[in-house]
Amino acid sequence: MTAPIPARAPVSSYRLQFHAGFTFQDATALLPYLSRLGITECYCSPLLAARSHSPHGYDISDHTRLNPELGSEADFEDFSAALSDHNLGLILDFVPNHMAVDPVSNRWWRDVLENGPSSPYAHFFDIDWDPVKPELMGKILLPILGEQYGVALENGQIQIRFQEGEFSLYYFELNLPLNFRATRVLLRHKLESLEATCGPEDPHLREFLSILFQLDHMPGETETDPALVQECRRERQVAQERLARLVQNSPVIHEQIEQNVQTFNGVPGKPESYDLLHDLLELQPYRLSYWHTAQHEINYRRFFDINDLAGIRMEDPDVFEAAHGLVLRFIRRGVVTGLRLDHVDGLFDPAEYFKQLAENCAGVPPIYAVAEKILSTGEPLRQDWAIHGTTGYDFLNDLNGLFVDSQNAQRFKKLYARFVESDELFFDVVYESKKLIIMTSMASELNMLARELNRISEANRRYRDFTLDSLQEALREVVACFPVYRTYLSPRGWDEFDQKSIDTALARALRRNPAMEASVFRFIREMLLPDNIAGLPPKEYQDRVQFAMKFQQYTGPLQAKGLEDTAFYRHGPLISLNEVGGDPARFGRSPAEFHQANLQRREFWPLTMMATTTHDTKRGEDGRARVNVLSEIPDLWRANLARWARTNAGMRTLLEGKPAPDRSDEYLFYQALLSAWPADAAEEPEPEFVERTLQFMQKAIKEKKLYTSWIRPSEEYDSAMASFVRHALTGSGSKRFLRLFLPFHRRIAWLGMLNSLAQVVLKLSSPGVPDFFQGTELWDLSFVDPDNRRPVDFGRRRCLLEKMEPLLGSSCPDAATAAVEEMLARWQDGRIKLYLTAAGLRLRRKMAALFLEGNYLPLSVAGQNQEHVVAFARNLGAQSIIAVVPRLVARLTGESSLLPVGQEVWKETTIALPAELTEHVYQNVLTHIPVLPAGPSHRYQIPVAAALNVCPVAILRGEREPNSKPASTPPALTIGES
Repeated sequence: MTAPIPARAPVSSYRLQFHAGFTFQDATALLPYLSRLGITECYCSPLLAARSHSPHGYDISDHTRLNPELGSEADFEDFSAALSDHNLGLILDFVPNHMAVDPVSNRWWRDVLENGPSSPYAHFFDIDWDPVKPELMGKILLPILGEQYGVALENGQIQIRFQEGEFSLYYFELNLPLNFRATRVLLRHKLESLEATCGPEDPHLREFLSILFQLDHMPGETETDPALVQECRRERQVAQERLARLVQNSPVIHEQIEQNVQTFNGVPGKPESYDLLHDLLELQPYRLSYWHTAQHEINYRRFFDINDLAGIRMEDPDVFEAAHGLVLRFIRRGVVTGLRLDHVDGLFDPAEYFKQLAENCAGVPPIYAVAEKILSTGEPLRQDWAIHGTTGYDFLNDLNGLFVDSQNAQRFKKLYARFVESDELFFDVVYESKKLIIMTSMASELNMLARELNRISEANRRYRDFTLDSLQEALREVVACFPVYRTYLSPRGWDEFDQKSIDTALARALRRNPAMEASVFRFIREMLLPDNIAGLPPKEYQDRVQFAMKFQQYTGPLQAKGLEDTAFYRHGPLISLNEVGGDPARFGRSPAEFHQANLQRREFWPLTMMATTTHDTKRGEDGRARVNVLSEIPDLWRANLARWARTNAGMRTLLEGKPAPDRSDEYLFYQALLSAWPADAAEEPEPEFVERTLQFMQKAIKEKKLYTSWIRPSEEYDSAMASFVRHALTGSGSKRFLRLFLPFHRRIAWLGMLNSLAQVVLKLSSPGVPDFFQGTELWDLSFVDPDNRRPVDFGRRRCLLEKMEPLLGSSCPDAATAAVEEMLARWQDGRIKLYLTAAGLRLRRKMAALFLEGNYLPLSVAGQNQEHVVAFARNLGAQSIIAVVPRLVARLTGESSLLPVGQEVWKETTIALPAELTEHVYQNVLTHIPVLPAGPSHRYQIPVAAALNVCPVAILRGEREPNSKPASTPPALTIGES
């Protein structure tokens, strides 16, 4: 970790999603509850001005001000003051990679649309002003039309408006600027008639002609010389003000302009009447197009394949300064104490960005910073990044794998293949999914890369024989075979993992394409791992580095779209593994692997975030915990699948001779239903739940992109899916299906609850900063967004926490034991999770040094049921805690409904204590029952039955006995207070 220890080291965080329905005032009112819960940091979604009615805030349109939909500046100041009053820090989600390209609210983008390359903001965006298509030279492709350009034009959907002396273009109600210099074409229309009406001596006419002369002699929109650009901006401002005054003073000229506008706007049914408007549009620095055109011709970098989110060049000092001004002021004032940096894989040079951010924060106490970095299997977080860790997807998947029974991997693979009638490997599904994205929604970016690669090859006689087509095809294969989101080559070089990733991609691409010329892959390797070898012209070396860094910006979004948003919906034997940062081909993790990952976190990233749910996860943490149970009972799962499929066979629709939905969509539906069906639901689903399930399945089949998609929806398949869901849940045959489904669901929900509680304990106790997504202190059974954006009932959570306040403040074992037993008996209401969360968070806050700085000690488990226990300790000086949880409980307890507690279940299973813990005495944090070690002198081991005697999970708090010898302590982290 190269970032300095932050002045305020977070102990825990709570993520809040701000939008027009949840404002600064709402958050301020919530802070007392968060403080009582035990939270130390309020972790906020983006707060800067975003697109109107944004549900998430990631579509920022103005970095210089707060989002007015969230409240006034005074409201924000009140929120900041309340944070301070409750000793809560503020971690702000910041978006450095992209902006919403709303032509009204984003003044930088509007200026670029109006002035093209001559705009002072042209270098803010990643725009290719010299693309393959010559018609786009010096223009931005704007794929905003709902149909072909000519059709939209001749239907009168594109119109000019003249208001308050200014011209604008409207596509329906979307307001676009018109290049003011180009409007002289419209102003000159029928000039002879105006001259005849006014006469040569009319002062208004002379002023009008003078304005036209001024426009004629302004520099064009392709001018980039700074002095001339500034002159042009001054001239344009003067000319616009003169025209505005003129139309106020001359009704004749005003009427002439309005008539010209009406003429240019054409007459529906007369295609030739739109020629004038078309000619004027051809003079603009942008080219309007059908939205489908973006797939192959867009010439600005986007966030993934979203046309109205454009990449910004944060590597440019001007852009960095303009985008960070407000946030840096908040940091210097101490209002913002931490940053979450969104989508850093989109940045040109992430390491340099983190360094620049740290340098700009110089002179103030160091702040906390984490990056949204998704690590692939085996990928390390870069040690040269000036951050404190990731947003926690790596921890999520390490934790989740503990509750997947790896011994059933092959059985699960076979039962899935049999049910879906396909044995395609996930590895191949990812490859095909990525190729689909490359060929469709993100083809434009690959075209630009191939053209740049071709230009480099043409400049070197050793490589000039490679054709553009061959380079494009080879690039396509390399990207489709890329094993990670991206590499991090820079002018400073690359590391061993970068080289390994590139070589892996090239080897896979060559293996899949034996008929392709191998030399083209060798050439690509030289471009992606550029060496400044003797004799290589400096310009060519710089071009190679530039190409490699642009290539890296492409592979990340492509991996996300191909893997997370396509392959995960095509292949899902166990959908709990289909998670952001997850690898469905890796069926489970052992306790030893979990401990090793935690040890590495403690050593290298002790302040990294640990998440189990985020706004981007594919399902809620407790739904995921339920699905994991299936991995333990493949035979029972297979039998239930078969019964349900037979029962619902008549609910599928024949489309072109094949039943719809297909078997993989049906398989997904059953898993999704198990994950999300409310624990306390009645025998029949609520209408709201049916709609939520339907919306999820509609999203799933569109993301899958086999029979329907967002780009080309199939009404027939969409309807077949909707019909299937509705009939299964509410139709005439639903009662029979639900009679079969609900008993199995109740078993899965019960076992899933045990997994959930175990997750909470491990998250609270592991090295790092546990993050709680809003509302997840109770059961979280959400589907993927937008389902996880539903309003949180904070009133209910406040009330429940207030009622258990006496319990949380008590140390009486009898009262605590009775309360825990009662909450477990009524586990469906979620109070047991809330109690565990609050007790653990308060303990963390009270013993912050232990949790942030303490050693991590994996504990050995022995005995008959040792594989069903995960235990570790944290210790620092005289303090320690031991976390103990069960795993794979379905296999442990069989078909019984036994709570995994006590001697009957755990028998002689014991946890061995290392020497540094043998002098400690322990108490269960949840039940306040003392837990006594056993063995020689009663010091060397803890029976699992004693640790898990009432509650199926435990955090044991230890204190060293008086007069015992101090244990060694690790190097300390400094924990500050803001």
